[in-house]
Amino acid sequence: MSIIEVNKLTKYYGKARGIVDVSFKVEEGEIFGFIGPNGAGKSTTIRLFLSLIYPTSGDSKIFGQDAIQHGPELRQQIGYLPSEVFYYERMKVLELLKYSASFYDRDCTQRMYELADIMELDLKRRIDDLSYGNKKKVGIVQGLLHQPKLIVLDEPTAGLDPLMQRNFFQLIREENERGATVFFSSHILGEVQRMCNRVAIIKEGSVIRIEDIKTMQKDNYKKIRVMGNGLETSRFEADGVTNMIQENGAVTFFYKGDINVVTKMISAQELADVTIEEPTLEEIFMHYYE
Repeated sequence: MSIIEVNKLTKYYGKARGIVDVSFKVEEGEIFGFIGPNGAGKSTTIRLFLSLIYPTSGDSKIFGQDAIQHGPELRQQIGYLPSEVFYYERMKVLELLKYSASFYDRDCTQRMYELADIMELDLKRRIDDLSYGNKKKVGIVQGLLHQPKLIVLDEPTAGLDPLMQRNFFQLIREENERGATVFFSSHILGEVQRMCNRVAIIKEGSVIRIEDIKTMQKDNYKKIRVMGNGLETSRFEADGVTNMIQENGAVTFFYKGDINVVTKMISAQELADVTIEEPTLEEIFMHYYE
C-alpha cells in the first residue's frame, strides 16, 4: 500500500519556480529519503503533500485519501517536524507539549515523558530560554508523541549535537520497526545513506531519480583509483569513464559499464596499487548535480 502518492505536483510563487511535475510514491513501512541542496524544492514538496500550502497543479494522497479534501483527519495520523520550529515563547515546554497533545484523540502523556527522557529535554524550562538545538528536541517530541503512522522529517538533525543525533536516529528506527512509515528529507547525504531504503534526488524543483540506495551504489558506478609511475589520464579514457582526477601519482575516476573492459584497461598498465570500490551516496549525488 502506498502511504504517500504524489502526482505531478507543481507550485509557482508568482513567476518564481517552486517545484515542477514532482511525482513519487512512498510505500508502507519504508524509510524514504528525499535529498537535494537548499533551494531544490524539498520543503515546498513536503508542505504541498501535507496540504499546508496548495499546489498550482497536481495532487497528492496520504493513506489513499486526497490530502486537501481529508487534511484535518489525515493529520491525526501524521507526525511532522519542519526544518525550522517556532513556538509561543512564554510557555514552558511541558505546557506546550500538553497543548499539542490536546489536538489528538488519545492520551499522549506517557509517550511524551518517554520521548522527553530519550531526547534529554527539560520539560520545566521556558521556550524562550532554549537554544536552537533544544527547540529542535521539542519539535521531535511534539511530532512523535501521538505515535503517528506517518512521520515526515524535514532537515531533522539541524542543531542537534552528535550524541542527540544518535539518539534521534535510534528513535526513528524504533518507530519504523513499530510500523511507522518515514519520509526523511535532508541535504546531509550520510544521514540518508544510513537511514533510508529508497531515495529520490530533487534538482531545481524536479525529481531526477528515484532508486533503492543499494542499487544506486552498486549497479551504477564504480570508483576506481590506480597508482603508478608516469600514469596519464589518457590511458584510461573510454566510454563510461567520468570524473577523472589526477593527483599525487594517482588517477581516480568513476566507471559505468562492463567491468571487464575497465579491468583489461587497468591490467595493461604497470601499477603500484589499484582500488575498486562503491562510491558514497554523496559522490553519486554530486555526479548528478554536476
